Amino acid sequence: MDPDFWVPLLLPLAAWPLARIVAPRLPPRAASWLLTTGGLVLAAAGTAALTLQAFAGLTLAPAVAHAGHWSTQALDKVNVPLAIGCGLVLSVLAGACAHTAVRYARWIRALSRELDEHSPVAGVIILRGKEPVAFSASGRGGRIAISDGMLDALDPAERDALLAHERAHLRLRHHRFLVAITLAATLNPLLRPLCSAARFALERWADEAAAQDIGDRTVVAKAVAKAALAGRAEPRFALAATGGPVPRRVSALLAAPARCLPAALLSATVVLGITGWSAQTVLDAATDLHQDLESAQAFATDARGHLPVEFEGERR
Repeated sequence: MDPDFWVPLLLPLAAWPLARIVAPRLPPRAASWLLTTGGLVLAAAGTAALTLQAFAGLTLAPAVAHAGHWSTQALDKVNVPLAIGCGLVLSVLAGACAHTAVRYARWIRALSRELDEHSPVAGVIILRGKEPVAFSASGRGGRIAISDGMLDALDPAERDALLAHERAHLRLRHHRFLVAITLAATLNPLLRPLCSAARFALERWADEAAAQDIGDRTVVAKAVAKAALAGRAEPRFALAATGGPVPRRVSALLAAPARCLPAALLSATVVLGITGWSAQTVLDAATDLHQDLESAQAFATDARGHLPVEFEGERR
């Protein structure tokens, strides 16, 4: 069997070490872009490999062969059981994507209805209640929701830092990254460690943006720590200052920004190399299938009438 089929399916296993190696060695902005893009490419490559194999099985169907004008006798390399298995996996992935999309749409509608009941002040909605909660929502031009309980848990400087963190999520369009991360993890569950690392990088990116706006990294670190201790984890489809491994975020804020260019370049090279390899193998597999179909068409073409051999009898 062509190894090009297995490469894009097995490469996501590298997400486990990459999640530990890449994220801490890259600046948060670069890590967010690199990990999100890498996760999408790996998910797309794996899905494309499954699709190519399933389509190869469909080429043996008489109706498909008739429409494509090729001979099924020339397609002796097709692994029918594998093609059926790939088709079943694709069906499961399609169902998972549909389920996630429905959940996201319902969450957006419910959240919009709840937030629409409040009047925002400078883009900030104060939720009445003692439960400490704070998050940003991208709908309606971007809104930040924070509860009375969260406000009571922070002093004025820490409130400003928390709001700066949430504003950074909206300003930097982090919710688009989150949608891409969620899609990649749904298409390929093996990518969940990489996607978790990408989500952590987004929080770190917002932390650094807030620290730059406030001008005090210590205040941002205290705000993140207090918010995490007082509040609950953010919803799956939202970004909040309480997300990700908070101790690691606080440690990064309290330490001076690390500048390790060789390690960062090496990490970026590894991610780009893996994603590029995965994409290239899928392109090679698609090219091979295209060439096989062209050969099957040439095999099926009658020298006189240029009709498929299987249907020569129909002309007679």
